[in-house]
Amino acid sequence: MATVLPAKAANPRLYGARRRKLAAPPPLSSSAAAFSGGQRSREVARGRRLQIHAVGRPFPLPELGDEKDDPEGASMNVGSLRLFVDQNIGKWNGSFYQFDPRGNVLQNVATRLSASSYGEDDLISLIQTLYIKQAPSKTFSPEDDGGPEWIEYKIKETNIFTADKYQQISFFPEQKAFALRYQTAGMLETVLRAGVLGEDDTGEESPRGLMLPSRRPALVCENCLNSIKGDSRARAFHVLDPKGIPEMFLIFLEGKESNAPDIFSTNDQMDSKDRLAPFLGRWEGRSLTKRSGLYGSTMKEADVVSLLEVDEQGRLVQDITSKTSSSPSKVHWTGEISGNMAIFEGGYQLTWLPGGMYVGCPCDVSRCVAEMQSFHLEFCWMESSNQRQRLVRTYDSQGLPVSSTYFLETKA
Repeated sequence: MATVLPAKAANPRLYGARRRKLAAPPPLSSSAAAFSGGQRSREVARGRRLQIHAVGRPFPLPELGDEKDDPEGASMNVGSLRLFVDQNIGKWNGSFYQFDPRGNVLQNVATRLSASSYGEDDLISLIQTLYIKQAPSKTFSPEDDGGPEWIEYKIKETNIFTADKYQQISFFPEQKAFALRYQTAGMLETVLRAGVLGEDDTGEESPRGLMLPSRRPALVCENCLNSIKGDSRARAFHVLDPKGIPEMFLIFLEGKESNAPDIFSTNDQMDSKDRLAPFLGRWEGRSLTKRSGLYGSTMKEADVVSLLEVDEQGRLVQDITSKTSSSPSKVHWTGEISGNMAIFEGGYQLTWLPGGMYVGCPCDVSRCVAEMQSFHLEFCWMESSNQRQRLVRTYDSQGLPVSSTYFLETKA
């Protein structure tokens, strides 16, 4: 998804003639653009290949080398775009959940997403329309004048041009997982204002506890994981403010042609220990890393073992081993637990959410930029007590996507 713009109401009684249109967010500031990619050319990016190291980081990022060239599988060409479109087509019903950086739930809004396609071959495009259930209005009820219960918003279409230049999609067809990168949070603000504040909101006041995204965010990243057990999916958004500090985390939990389960349905009234407990233990599985076209369009597979424990001092300890055909990579790291989150050595945080999910990101991306370091954003979804999926999106210090890694792991 990219920035959502309000659609013109074909029927005022259906969509509401009194809708307030939100102005598009202004361009990114120069400091924000520095690590959100800006307009940096491909030629410059190709000339500067970044060597990524795992030392001192909570995730063993893949090294250059030992990959196999596979442009058909690693880049968004016409064939993979066709698969991406087919995967997303349909009607998705569910909810949108907003969390602060510490994992406290702020709001949830009912949503519907309708997706279809047009065109063939290299002209194929994905068209998506988001419907947001309206909050109670301050001035009239839905019964007045046949007022709307849902409002429609068109999403910028996905085609071979936007997928490569703007959205920078990393897609895993067999796993039905993908990651996208945005440069604005306009769609998120639209969802929050229309779905939570109400269509007649003036923007002067916000409900207590509600966070609105910055109009000039440093980075917005979406990671999507599809259910292994059913026809549903979870889409996680990391929103970083203009200084590169985590501002909020957002989850779309959606079911295709049916309603998705509530995020609290199996984890109601959880405290911080209960959110962490399901992830403790030994996890074994496989990972698949795809590098972007700027970094060689290569793929790399590995066996992964992850051990997560709480030591006697109450610190979170994790050991990760990633073994490829050449040599293993090992990472040991510790973090301090505080409520629903942990902060690790080097300034990386994990935030546990309801529904067997967690998100991870640097505490301060600007620090990574200043030190010319890569950084990564992570989303994990554990549908059952013994199996989980993870998707990690890695960026260079200029904000350009380096790679995406998909994990499927089983609890030993």
